Amino acid sequence: MNIIVAGAGEVGVHLAKMLSREKHNIVVVDQKEDVLENLNSNYDLMTVLGSPTSLSALKDAGCNASTDLFIAVTPEESRNLTACILAAKLGVKKTVARVENPEYLHPEQKAFFEQLGIDSLICPEILAAKEIADSLVRPWVRQWYEFNNGTLILIGVKVRAGANIIGKELMNLFTHDESCRIAAIKRGKDTIIPGGRDIIQTDDMVYFITTREHVDTVRKMADKPHTEVHKVMIMGGSRIAMLTTERIAEQFDVKILEVNKERSEMVKERLGSKAMVILGDGRDIDLLHDEGIEQVEAYIALTGNSETNILSCLAAKRFQVQRTVAEVENNDYIPLAEGLDIGIVINKKLIAAGHIYQMMLDADVSNMKCLTFADAEVAEFVVKEGAKITKSKVMDLRLPENIGIGGLTRDDKGIIVYGNTQILPGDRVVLFCPSTYLRKVEKFFK
Repeated sequence: MNIIVAGAGEVGVHLAKMLSREKHNIVVVDQKEDVLENLNSNYDLMTVLGSPTSLSALKDAGCNASTDLFIAVTPEESRNLTACILAAKLGVKKTVARVENPEYLHPEQKAFFEQLGIDSLICPEILAAKEIADSLVRPWVRQWYEFNNGTLILIGVKVRAGANIIGKELMNLFTHDESCRIAAIKRGKDTIIPGGRDIIQTDDMVYFITTREHVDTVRKMADKPHTEVHKVMIMGGSRIAMLTTERIAEQFDVKILEVNKERSEMVKERLGSKAMVILGDGRDIDLLHDEGIEQVEAYIALTGNSETNILSCLAAKRFQVQRTVAEVENNDYIPLAEGLDIGIVINKKLIAAGHIYQMMLDADVSNMKCLTFADAEVAEFVVKEGAKITKSKVMDLRLPENIGIGGLTRDDKGIIVYGNTQILPGDRVVLFCPSTYLRKVEKFFK
């Protein structure tokens, strides 16, 4: 595919690197010459020095009817919207813009932006805030993701020693009467799409697919206690911190620690009574003690520094905090965070990448989620009339290796998929696969 990325910030650079590794034709447009030189030297892509809102720069980047996807992810919302409008007028097939205003993301605004030539809008910070808020509802869950308004639910849990499912072959653990199944396992550095003879080991990250009425079945299988969060402490007054607080303030007592005085005043003014804002460094153990961390059930580290966030979550765990969440934007640190068992990891780049990769597939993909700890994707495909996947039962499909179908939605009802399941046109199928395999499986759904 021919793809133009406008903006070489952290999201744009990550996308350009990821897409270039998949052999797409990538052009990056930005005004930062040093960043473009680094990309040119280390990755198989092209760069154009110039403003993403300059017609001449866009034309130099090859912005025309041959361009399949235009992605505007500069830090400025207005610039992204303008760049997408210009790109659409130049003939680009699909455009996506990064925005900050939550109002733009309302479903009723979709037609308005499509008329302007903007096919999709993303706000990584809002998506990250939603993930954090969801994680507080069920502290025993590492990852939670809903498909088709919750008819199917992905649940990621860390399995500890003593859990009932450890050491058992999956073929003996599940029967066709079960209400869930294990769709993926992360073990050390390996991601496993399991078969019937695979077993669960201590400290595996296990991804279940289930329906809403059977969520508690998963909790019991993983031997997780039923706990609730009441008090939340957030380190860092970042944009994600404020968006998260606005989502959770009615349900939880929130306290924010911000080391910068000017920033703390701004956060206090925006949030008002929704949170108590404290001027101080969340890495200070004495401060954490003084602010009552022993009574806190959730600690969320959202500074702009991945190392600080990881270390502060480790400090919070010393105080027996049930739920810890760290924003880790340095991808190299994600395995470290997993190894240190800090809890949930939030990464804006991966969130944005999943949304944008969804637009690149020719098949109808309604949802896509990157599993943060695993080098894997989970996607929801809509099955078209005459699609290859409808020609035989799942056991006879000869799907590529390391592809696992977890469940499907039919007539607004979630169904767990087994080998003898027959997939029908109109079904919404949830599958798991390594990150590089999605292009291989989309042919089954066309």
